[in-house]
Amino acid sequence: MSTLTKNRLFIGALLCVIVGYVVYLEIQHQHNQLTLQADATHATVPDVAVVQPKPAPPTLAMTLPGTISAWYEAPIYAQVSGYTKMWYKDYGAAVKKGETLAEINAPGLDAQYAQAKADLQVAQAKYGLATVTADRWRSMGKSQAVSGQSVSVQNANEKSERAALDAAQHNLDHYDALERFKTIVAPFDGVVTARNISVGDYVGAGSGNLNANGTASELFTVADTHEMRLFVSVPEVFSYVLKPGLKARVTVPQYPNQVFTANFLTIAKGYDPNTRTAVTEFTIDNADQKLWPGTFASVSLSAPAEGGVYTVPTGSLVFQEKGMQVVTVDAQNKAHYKNITVGRMSDAYTEVDAGLTPTDHIINNPPADLLEGQTVRLSVPEKGYLASSSDSEEEDDE
Repeated sequence: MSTLTKNRLFIGALLCVIVGYVVYLEIQHQHNQLTLQADATHATVPDVAVVQPKPAPPTLAMTLPGTISAWYEAPIYAQVSGYTKMWYKDYGAAVKKGETLAEINAPGLDAQYAQAKADLQVAQAKYGLATVTADRWRSMGKSQAVSGQSVSVQNANEKSERAALDAAQHNLDHYDALERFKTIVAPFDGVVTARNISVGDYVGAGSGNLNANGTASELFTVADTHEMRLFVSVPEVFSYVLKPGLKARVTVPQYPNQVFTANFLTIAKGYDPNTRTAVTEFTIDNADQKLWPGTFASVSLSAPAEGGVYTVPTGSLVFQEKGMQVVTVDAQNKAHYKNITVGRMSDAYTEVDAGLTPTDHIINNPPADLLEGQTVRLSVPEKGYLASSSDSEEEDDE
């Protein structure tokens, strides 16, 4: 074979290779365009995970802090000024109504009491004289021996002395009552929970014991603890369960393994604007005197929940000017915004009172730019994506 023929064959093979390479590049270019178009088309349809509403638990349960107080609790102050003569009941003493707690020595009051007695005797003597004088003038007036004006003057003088006698008697009654206040007595059957006086302490009328820095305090505090009052501040979203017949399980720090039963008594029909809670009162039987006033209590409440309530992940909620909404997906994978009414909310799950049905498919964490009627693509979430929130919610309920 000649050299010319070899050159021609080489050039022909080279041309074939070049043409084949160009054809390959064109095919690859067309393939890349188709891939990009497919990717772009796929990207225009967002991937979403859907959940279905779950019925709310049939029982509503919550644990709240509470304070245990006595059925009656009375701080006792002095009604007379003087010095403590003796006290007879100490902390923790059981007392009966009218039993003496302490005695006060009040010499100033004793002197005023004696003066009131003397004033009464003077008034009695003056009234007796005025009565005798008036009787004589009335007798003389009948025989026209004196003028009628003179008789009227003596009648008025008798009435004046009678009024002075009544005033003296009332003044004596006043001091007699104060004299009885020298003895401090228990207002009802109960237990002495505080004693703030010692022998020789000065006490002021109406202000109790004056300590070294001039602060007044009660002499005694007596509490009736045969039954206790339990006060709990209940959030307004739970207040609908508070009604007669409701019972609460109560535990206190000093008896961690014992559960006390508290019965619903009443509720303040108004909320504190600062805490959005209502003060609720329960009663606890305390015949064994285990519970003391001022005890902190952990109060567990449970009641049947309202029907027709569903729970959805809190992340599925959409806040818009139209109110609270969720995004549902229909059979054609179209997204639709739906108005709902929410109830109690937590970090993981929210109760929906109205606007949902059990068959709704709700987008969890919907994209912010998702439009009404837009097509979406359903994706299967990774294992644990939705379960984690549910598990944590169940742990919170427990």
